[in-house]
Amino acid sequence: MKTFISLSYILFYSLTFAQTADEIIQKAEDRLRGTTMYSEMTVKTIRPKWTREMTLKTWSKGEDYSVTLILSPAKDKGTVYLKRKNEIWQYIPSIERTIKMPPSMLSQSWMGTDLTNDDLVKESSLKDDYTKKILGSETVEGYDCHKIEMTPKENVNSIWGKIVIWISKKDYLQLKTLFYDEDNVLVNTILGKNVQNLGGKLIPTQMEIIPADKKGQKTQAIYTKADFGIEIDDEIFSIQYMKRLK
Repeated sequence: MKTFISLSYILFYSLTFAQTADEIIQKAEDRLRGTTMYSEMTVKTIRPKWTREMTLKTWSKGEDYSVTLILSPAKDKGTVYLKRKNEIWQYIPSIERTIKMPPSMLSQSWMGTDLTNDDLVKESSLKDDYTKKILGSETVEGYDCHKIEMTPKENVNSIWGKIVIWISKKDYLQLKTLFYDEDNVLVNTILGKNVQNLGGKLIPTQMEIIPADKKGQKTQAIYTKADFGIEIDDEIFSIQYMKRLK
């Protein structure tokens, strides 16, 4: 009888623990994105012999819709990327043409950075497509964090074999994420830094994407402005509106 009670307790505790991991991921996603968000940022692509800087504006609504307008450099000014659920559309002002990205382009680098076009599509799928487990607690950037391991569910086609993420216990800040391939080899590290109050929310205002196998190479995304919970017209997420975006 005692053994049965002990096993029941362990099972109940394990289920509760898993649910808590899901809740932590959800709260972290809600903090960073919110129901709607407008942001301005500078993206720096850093290589051993050169650095390229880009500025942009982004509008997003929920997890399925976002649109990004490139402001600089001059040769890319006016380029627009539209995400509609699992689709990515691009407007190229130099030829005044809107194209839908085919699957063959999704694995390519986004604007020469260490992000891919596929990252833009799948950025919201972590909470639904992965099984989560709390591994313990660790300190990152001075914050006491939950350390959570995420592995893809059996019916999910994922390029990642495992993702490990550190989220602060107090404010649900995403401060560190490691991406591993199917052979458990580290591919990318994302670090959240310079936590500040921006747009009424405490968030990491600088994100660093660091490839594991490319020494001296990384991409920095630095928020300069952010507004959450603002009213955004649905029209802005339409294909027809892309060339009119300012």
